[in-house]
Amino acid sequence: MLAVRLRLPIKAISGFAAALAVAACAGSGNTPTTMAPVVTEVPPAIKAQEITGRWGLAAFHNPQDLKRTETAARNGCRQPYNIGMGPSGGVIMHMPDKAQPEELRLKGAPGNKTYIGPPGEPAGGMQDREITSFDGRTMTVRFLDPEVSGRYGTQVYVRCAPRA
Repeated sequence: MLAVRLRLPIKAISGFAAALAVAACAGSGNTPTTMAPVVTEVPPAIKAQEITGRWGLAAFHNPQDLKRTETAARNGCRQPYNIGMGPSGGVIMHMPDKAQPEELRLKGAPGNKTYIGPPGEPAGGMQDREITSFDGRTMTVRFLDPEVSGRYGTQVYVRCAPRA
């Protein structure tokens, strides 16, 4: 009979201790260290569909050459640079020094900025290029890597007229 009396209080004490432990954790304000911070992705100001198509392409190193470069890019429509839609919603373009085009992502950043670069990397990385201006007909793009930018300059894309 004595054994039965001891079993009941031990179960009650165990349950009460467990309830206290749960309450202490819930009210402490501490969060588990395994939780990662929530990172919200900024949508790009320019959508992939807006830049797909045929473009005349030219580049400059000196900002005073912008107007001359736009004219050269317009003339480039004789042999246009094609930006296609990628199978995963990105755009098909060339990375610097790569012969084969690949799917790149348009990435948003604070300040209404849009970058084009490899998927899986944060916006504004060294492999990205920033769209510095875009009006639907003309797009200006600069590479973020200073070495690549020094070789390729600022690129000017002028949309080619639709094929007749």
